[in-house]
Amino acid sequence: MKSLVLFLMMTAALGWAQEETQNGVTLTITLENVLNAQGDILAALHTQDTFMKGPGVANYKSVAQKGQMTFTFSNVTPGTYGVSVLHDLNQNMRMDYQSNGMPTEPYGMSGNDMSMGPPSFDAISFEVGTGDQEIAIRF
Repeated sequence: MKSLVLFLMMTAALGWAQEETQNGVTLTITLENVLNAQGDILAALHTQDTFMKGPGVANYKSVAQKGQMTFTFSNVTPGTYGVSVLHDLNQNMRMDYQSNGMPTEPYGMSGNDMSMGPPSFDAISFEVGTGDQEIAIRF
């Protein structure tokens, strides 16, 4: 009897876990204009609460490939998000700056806003609905 109860509990938990993993959508990011294959590509999916404050709600890391790269964030729930991408040339897991404060490594944001100064969440944000989405980001 105990094994039957345990089996039913495990089956119910497994079914709940499968249902949980099927919620949300897939967000496909196409990164254009990667200038070389040096270092890593680091990307983060941000909410307004995580933007410019550290890791995102989902993160991506891969060896850089010259040209175009594509990657995905899975199980993204509907809401407002922004994506930041860094070409970490020296693989130190952070953006490097010149003495005047200008970045020395390529970066990009959803919305492709390249105005002077730090980006705002409003400038890079987009809505995720109930269907899979694709966005392009250019360095």
